[in-house]
Amino acid sequence: MSVITLDGRPIQVDEEGFLTDPSEWDEDLGKALATAIGITLTDEHWNAIRFLRTDFAEQGETATLRRVSTRGGIPVKKLFALFPQKPAKKMAYVSGLPKPHGCV
Repeated sequence: MSVITLDGRPIQVDEEGFLTDPSEWDEDLGKALATAIGITLTDEHWNAIRFLRTDFAEQGETATLRRVSTRGGIPVKKLFALFPQKPAKKMAYVSGLPKPHGCV
């Protein structure tokens, strides 16, 4: 576990840069995390992020891309447009959650 400074505050991250304590996350940090990977957040991004955060609180693990699509009601194609190349991984990163199981 490492500590990095982002948006002027220290946060604990794993070896891939994912937050190790989701309670450290807030929307300002989410914006900073998104900016760090080249994403400018829109309302559509926030819908996905808020779904992930709520689902994580209920399920205890980060939702897969399929779950975000089926339960969150956001088409997979739209998720790829919002979070290009690796949407599940990028959504989890910006949401301050662990990388979903099955992500490489």
